[in-house]
Amino acid sequence: MLTPVPQPTWRGRAECQRTNAVHFFAPAHFERKDEKDLREGQARALCRACPVQKACLEYSLTVQEPHGIWGGLNELERRRLLRKRAAEAQQRTA
Repeated sequence: MLTPVPQPTWRGRAECQRTNAVHFFAPAHFERKDEKDLREGQARALCRACPVQKACLEYSLTVQEPHGIWGGLNELERRRLLRKRAAEAQQRTA
């Protein structure tokens, strides 16, 4: 029997828990750019009003979440942020 993974405590206070997750993840079918921009914009608007936005973003970076909008950033933006942080850490140690 699998042991359930404990959920981070901030999740219960997240704005996305009160809405349909359809805005936060790409659909299973092809999505045009304008549709993606609209969907992500709706998710980002919820993130901006969320009291746990920073915790959500940090969690997604820690687990390297490959899908969806987390903490107001999409997959590509999170990868860029991780690379930027790594470069900054490397500069500090050099």
